Amino acid sequence: MAIAAAAYAGRYGIQAWQAFKARPPTARMRRFYEGGFQPVMTRREAALILGIRESTPSDKVKEAHRRVMVANHPDAGGSHYLASKINEAKDMLLGKAKGSGSAF
Repeated sequence: MAIAAAAYAGRYGIQAWQAFKARPPTARMRRFYEGGFQPVMTRREAALILGIRESTPSDKVKEAHRRVMVANHPDAGGSHYLASKINEAKDMLLGKAKGSGSAF
């Protein structure tokens, strides 16, 4: 009985794998901004960096900033340059932007 159950499970696994391989390719969504940075940050670029819309309310901007900073914080192995750009993006969307922005 156990051998028959193992055979059926193996057969099902092979059929599932073949169906998975035969499925049509799908377009893959890019989740993060993959471009280089502009010399002076715009609202559009700031929204792309944080993964939100330009018209997002301030509480959602802060939430998005926190989420992106957790993934890129220098204390957790992230880049100081990226952290400064993320902070600059938050300041730009909250209306606190000053001068050229980045320290780099």
